[in-house]
Amino acid sequence: MSDLEQQMNKLFGGNRANYSVNDIEEAKKRQKKYGGTLYDNLSAITQERTGQKPLAPIMGAEETAAATGMLAASENNLNAASADLERLSNTMSANAAEINATLGELNKNLRNDFTIEKTGSQAVVKEGSAALDSFEGLQDTLKEKVYGQDEFIKKLTIAFKRPFVSERDHNDAMNSIFISGPACTGKHYTLELITGELATRNILTSPDVYRMDLSLYPTTAEEKLFIQDLYSALRSKAAVILFENFASCNVAMLSRLAELAANGESMLSDRYVMQNGQLVGVNNALAGETVGSLEAAGKYLVFMGTEPVSKLADIMGAPFVNSLGDICLTQALDSDSVKKIAKVLSEQLKARVSKQLDYELTVDEAFDEYAASCTSKNRALKGVIDAYEDALKALSEFKLERDDYKEKSVGLTYEDGSAVIIAGEEHIPMRSFISEGYSGEMEAVEKELDGIVGLVKIKDYIHGLKEYYEVQARRREEGLKAGELNRHMIFTGNPGTGKTTIARIVSRYLKAIGILSGGQLVEVSRGDLVGRYVGHTAPLVNQVIKSAIGGVLFIDEAYSLYRGEEDSFGLEAIDTLVKGIEDNRDNLIVILAGYSKEMEEFLEANSGLKSRFPNIIDFPDYTGEELLAIADITAKSKGYSIDEGARKPLLDFFNATQLNNAREAGNGRLVRNKIEEAILNQSRRLVAEPGADMSLLIEGDFDFD
Repeated sequence: MSDLEQQMNKLFGGNRANYSVNDIEEAKKRQKKYGGTLYDNLSAITQERTGQKPLAPIMGAEETAAATGMLAASENNLNAASADLERLSNTMSANAAEINATLGELNKNLRNDFTIEKTGSQAVVKEGSAALDSFEGLQDTLKEKVYGQDEFIKKLTIAFKRPFVSERDHNDAMNSIFISGPACTGKHYTLELITGELATRNILTSPDVYRMDLSLYPTTAEEKLFIQDLYSALRSKAAVILFENFASCNVAMLSRLAELAANGESMLSDRYVMQNGQLVGVNNALAGETVGSLEAAGKYLVFMGTEPVSKLADIMGAPFVNSLGDICLTQALDSDSVKKIAKVLSEQLKARVSKQLDYELTVDEAFDEYAASCTSKNRALKGVIDAYEDALKALSEFKLERDDYKEKSVGLTYEDGSAVIIAGEEHIPMRSFISEGYSGEMEAVEKELDGIVGLVKIKDYIHGLKEYYEVQARRREEGLKAGELNRHMIFTGNPGTGKTTIARIVSRYLKAIGILSGGQLVEVSRGDLVGRYVGHTAPLVNQVIKSAIGGVLFIDEAYSLYRGEEDSFGLEAIDTLVKGIEDNRDNLIVILAGYSKEMEEFLEANSGLKSRFPNIIDFPDYTGEELLAIADITAKSKGYSIDEGARKPLLDFFNATQLNNAREAGNGRLVRNKIEEAILNQSRRLVAEPGADMSLLIEGDFDFD
């Protein structure tokens, strides 16, 4: 009950009518207009509302005045509260307007900062004729540092100058350039020089070259990573984005780059937003500030490789090649250019030796001529650079080892077919101080291969691989064309014939001789490659291939991948596998394994696989003598030896088993099972014969039934 109602009850007692606050307000208005007491007016209101005679008043003039005062006070309080509410409302409206203005400005900034249409950092400081004037003398400056590439320098300078005399849309690239030529002819070096020089001349905003290795995106599984990396490149301060190894990139990513170069924009099929400076895919249809496209605004896009333009067209399409602004090609270096470069490197070596080793170095003409001649080994500038780098390594090792040498000067020369360090009266072959590298892995693999019983033809094949690659390396060093062997293999044979063991040795062997970069063996079967629902298979296969790159992918019972034309998942796995083999042919070996008959039928059913696996190696069943030799090795590895009296019965058992059912007996697995069985039986025997030799397996320990 309110205070007003309590007071009214005191004034009117139990005889009062059911007066409301509104009634009292109306009575006050009548009192002002017509006079009379408050009660009289209340009675009049009641009479009008009910048609009845109002109750007689029971309060006097003093009570009426008191009630009127209370009503007036309540009215004042209500008016004050209403004013307070109005002021609060005005304050909140002002704050809301301020907040809305702030949010509006923030949204505007977000659009400016994070919407891709605005993010292409401009590559140039100057425009038009002011920029063109700044190119004056650029070619001469570059020629002082790059030898034998005058035409390339001219073309590259024109490529960077072209956007200042051409019309282009606001979101177009400054220019799209293809740079190609023989390896080690100065492509990277010259690009970095011209970018740095143009930044010094205030033409470009930055001397940086942002490099993207496209070989990191070999499958569609890397698409989101590619988009994020490309977005970062476009947002970077670098004026030039360099794309390398395009021949190893997935075609979907190459199509996006072609679209970017040709149209200046590449639309994104998924929705992306900015989170903590990263471009993140989202599925929320209500997400705001989404990124819908990538734009090349204000960047030079440079594609570099050793491939000819025709190869670029095959990979990225003729429309892309036609959209290129310039094609710049380096040439093989002539002998005069190589000699000039050698002289520069020679002077640099002297400065480095003085700074690092505190020696005064003398390099004679014979050594410089030797260094220049290293290009004949088909290594171009790298051969020359390596010659001086090897000299620095050898001199550093000499400094560490020869504490007895107190002189401050050393020299380099070339005599009797080798580079030589001159230390006082001593002439020491430089190779004495250069490590030839670790060879222990090769020795370990050779030892393991030699320790395998039987498989003579297979061992000869593996040794033949080493000899083949050694000859091809020598041909490349002499500048001759080197062939490339198809290295994928099929191992056929019954279980237990050593297929997995040999696959593991092949992977380590080819790693040791430098053919593979990783040397790991990834062993899988159908369950690891074939998905359980539509769209599941290809990602599975690509993930397996990715894990095996640099090593050997070994697929056991490979024929299980194909279960007839109705097996769409299996066919998809094979198709994806074939593509993965092609995309990674330089650093991946795939070995398919299984029974001879089933593998033959499998290859007949899929001509695409058959043409890619010409090396079919059959693993014969072991003879009884070979199984006995394996038994000796197995027993020894477990700390046991086979008694002489057990050898003849064991040999007879192996011969009979192989003759009757070699396929199901298990070959090497048969031996392992037999030895483990004998060890278990020996344990039972030793309980009864505690004094017997615990490491000897006798005839009675073997079950020949």
